[in-house]
Amino acid sequence: MDSELDFDPVAAEVSAVYRKIAWRLLPFLVFLFVLAWIDRVNVGFAKLSMLQDLGFSEAVYGLGAGIFFIGYFFFEVPSNLLLEKIGARRTLARITIMWGLTSIAMAYVESAWSFYVLRFLLGAFEAGFFPGVVLYLTYWFPAAQRAKINGMFMTSFAIAGVVGGPLAGFIMSRMVGVGSLANWQWLFILEGIPSVIAGFLVLRYLPEKPANAKWLTAVQRKMVCDTIAREDSAPGKHSDLRTLLRYPKLWLCALVYFCLVSGNATIAFWTPSVIKSLGVDDTMHIGLLSSIPFILGTVAMLWNGFHSDKSAERRVHCAMAAILAGLGLICTGLFIGNAVLALIALTVAAMGILAAFPVFWSIPGAFLAGTAAAGGIALINCIGNLAGFVAPYMIGWLKTQTGSLAAGLYMVAGFEILAGVLLLLFFKGIKVSKV
Repeated sequence: MDSELDFDPVAAEVSAVYRKIAWRLLPFLVFLFVLAWIDRVNVGFAKLSMLQDLGFSEAVYGLGAGIFFIGYFFFEVPSNLLLEKIGARRTLARITIMWGLTSIAMAYVESAWSFYVLRFLLGAFEAGFFPGVVLYLTYWFPAAQRAKINGMFMTSFAIAGVVGGPLAGFIMSRMVGVGSLANWQWLFILEGIPSVIAGFLVLRYLPEKPANAKWLTAVQRKMVCDTIAREDSAPGKHSDLRTLLRYPKLWLCALVYFCLVSGNATIAFWTPSVIKSLGVDDTMHIGLLSSIPFILGTVAMLWNGFHSDKSAERRVHCAMAAILAGLGLICTGLFIGNAVLALIALTVAAMGILAAFPVFWSIPGAFLAGTAAAGGIALINCIGNLAGFVAPYMIGWLKTQTGSLAAGLYMVAGFEILAGVLLLLFFKGIKVSKV
């Protein structure tokens, strides 16, 4: 009887509308980001034979892997501001098509400089996709649901790791000696083509904003638009980008994100190498084993996002995940000579790294709106993603100097723990209403 009296038909209808939106938008957005992530990090698998074929050192690879984020840095804020002006559909379509074409062109790298140039261009073309989607989701979902929604979208990190590893291993093992191309060349070509096709699908499938969603009723469209408009005009939100640049919390967010991304770049670009260093030589087996950290990372990501929304708490959820990531990376370095323990430690690190992301991206929405949201989210992301350049390069350099991955893993572990400390000390006021 009590459950019948507690039933709120209005709340049930609102929940049904947001479930409908989530089912319509998220699977396609996840699919796009899986393609982006695979095209971004497949160089980690190509490395297994590309370095020997082209005569590249580990330092050359580390610089090339990381220089992606330099292109990302320079073009990300302009891309997100352009999205706010010309719309999400055209921006996301342009980004997807261009990164696909650049990924295909990676098959024809012949020198270190062509490697650097194409990796830079890949970053420049992909710039704006992730922050663009984060911004796009703020057009549809209220703040109380964003950790959960971000977590569902960011399963694309983990799905790409789960799918990308075995897929890359399959291509690398089956395309040896096919035609006149090496297996790593086929990897870039076969994984770049789907992105080009998907870019054209964006124009047909994605609605611009809730007001353009023909699959919602007029009442549902008005409800969603009014809810977001109310939140964007709430006291304490910044909507002017120039004013926001003087706000310390924006720069603290960027620093925290820099630390978090250093871990993400590490597991993305170096997991195949870590597994190979454990004595696994078969590329298919490397691909399958590399999916394990991402499978459990997916579970951790979803749980942390849902629990953060349910408890209306952001800071501790994100900080504890980052500290767990740091401890996992330290243990990976300590156990690098023991295949089982090192893989367990790497999995723990991946769980912490991936679990931190959806909760982190619900924090900027607590103080950003309008143009400031477009520019601020992009600024946090582009500064943070400089760690994607620093971490792979430093790990490659340290491996060249020491002959071991352990030193680089310890460095990244320090960044992760620093992120947790910064969150605990400086983000005490971040709160949201319970779902």
